[in-house]
Amino acid sequence: MHLIHNERTKLLATALNNTAVATLVTALVAPAVSFLYNTPNATAGRWWVLIGAVWFAAGLGLHVLAQIVLGRLKP
Repeated sequence: MHLIHNERTKLLATALNNTAVATLVTALVAPAVSFLYNTPNATAGRWWVLIGAVWFAAGLGLHVLAQIVLGRLKP
């Protein structure tokens, strides 16, 4: 029974970590591309650094949550 629990826990941690990676990429790539191409949307203005920082923090939070989930593995 512990094997099933551990595998489900690993799958959940992997899903959270993949979401964290996607969020971090969004935090870095989207504002940078918007700034480089000078598009007239919200992220191209003066707020793009703050918006990127918020997305970056969300990605780091998801990664930490994935680490906490992995701590629930049973021997």
